[in-house]
Amino acid sequence: MRQRLERVFLCAAQKLRRLVREHPDQFPMYTTGGKWDFSGEVWTNWCEGFPGGQFWLLYQHTSEPEWRRLAEHYARLIEGRKTDRNVHDLGFLFWPTWKPWYDLTGDPEHQAVLIEAGQTMGLRYREKGQYLHSFLAENSLFIDIMMNVGIVFYAARQTGDTALEEKALRHCLTTRRTLVRGDGSTAHEGIFDPETGEFLRQSTQQGWRSDSSWARGLAWALYGFGTVYGLTGDPRFLDTAEACARYYMERTPAHGVPPNDWDEPDPLYPYESSAAAIAASGLLQLAGLSPARRPASVYREYALQILDTLCEPEFLALEEREWDGVLKHGIYHLRKGLGVDESVMWGDYFFLEACFRVLHGD
Repeated sequence: MRQRLERVFLCAAQKLRRLVREHPDQFPMYTTGGKWDFSGEVWTNWCEGFPGGQFWLLYQHTSEPEWRRLAEHYARLIEGRKTDRNVHDLGFLFWPTWKPWYDLTGDPEHQAVLIEAGQTMGLRYREKGQYLHSFLAENSLFIDIMMNVGIVFYAARQTGDTALEEKALRHCLTTRRTLVRGDGSTAHEGIFDPETGEFLRQSTQQGWRSDSSWARGLAWALYGFGTVYGLTGDPRFLDTAEACARYYMERTPAHGVPPNDWDEPDPLYPYESSAAAIAASGLLQLAGLSPARRPASVYREYALQILDTLCEPEFLALEEREWDGVLKHGIYHLRKGLGVDESVMWGDYFFLEACFRVLHGD
């Protein structure tokens, strides 16, 4: 298995070197025909942390100075986004980039960037409804934000801002109550009454239907609620992460890669590999979080099954020199026809992160 995972790092190094050489200082989101598409619609600007995050993983794995130089450079390129109030994804931007940099150096200027990004995220909080609203509208809550709320907790704790920490906690509880169903499936979006904060209905922007379960959204929940349990120790969040994990494992084929939405009948595209990569990393995290009475080994073994599948030539583009991404068969936005059956930058990042967790015991 180790040899297979090392091939993922080799593939990522090859693809990223070409990205830097052919498209310096640019931040692709998805491929079209296997080539990074810099002119297609992006819907929202949320992926700029993933190239830098991969550079940090490559540096931590290889100790090659060039990867650190690139990681620092690409982190600096996005520093101005720390005050960006147009997106709900500042965790995706700054946690993979500035957090490892701060962990390496202990430089308070690096930490200050993380704190400001977290405080900016906190400005999305809606007291009526008690949630951090999505980029679409103030009455909209996305499951994706569970992957970004950690940076709000971080900013609150580093500054002693108990009010900000309470907002982050309330957001997680609201998401758990409104978007996670009794069987562990998740809705993509929740809609609230903007005047009263009353929860009105579940919705979706990227799944098959409002009452179905979009695979990447569930993977965000599996990973995100696990992260929040690690931060808070609140068993409600562990229960939620495990419910999502059970749903994923029960509904996905034995190879571990789901379609875009589990409920869509006869999907045209059988794989959404980025959801699988996120789930693998989230399951590995969950295996380390679960107490001994819980089946931690089940989560790890299933994560390894996912990674074993993703290392196959069907998914890993190591031998396809002209293909720009690492991981094939991802989907960005099926409804909009964006990055469908292609490589997506977050898929590459979370695939590499999951491989790093296995190789380095993180």
